[in-house]
Amino acid sequence: MDRIEVITSVERRRKHSLAEKERLAIAAAAPGANVVEIARAAGVDPSLLYRWRRALSAAPLISSELDTRDAPTFVPVTIAPPTPAPMPAAESAPSMITIEFAGGARMKIEGAPDAKILASVIGALSKAER
Repeated sequence: MDRIEVITSVERRRKHSLAEKERLAIAAAAPGANVVEIARAAGVDPSLLYRWRRALSAAPLISSELDTRDAPTFVPVTIAPPTPAPMPAAESAPSMITIEFAGGARMKIEGAPDAKILASVIGALSKAER
């Protein structure tokens, strides 16, 4: 560590020069840079480096080295032709299920009934037994 700073006044905040902020922000923006290590070496919180980098990259007079990202661009999109609707499954042998309720009621279901209607009928028969 090259520098030790002793704060003896009431003010606890350190004031960093613009040049120091730029130097640290450029170092943090470098490809492969570890922001936590850079912040630790400088004695600042990593969130402060992110804040400086964002603020300095938005400033018009600051070096373009801070803005390492490319400008947003549109990506070409191709629209695929609609796929044909799937063929309905071949009719299989008719299926049947029998439900026997506790009160002795029995319900036989053949084929593929509508799920909502089936749920309401089962619900009604279940409530009737109570």
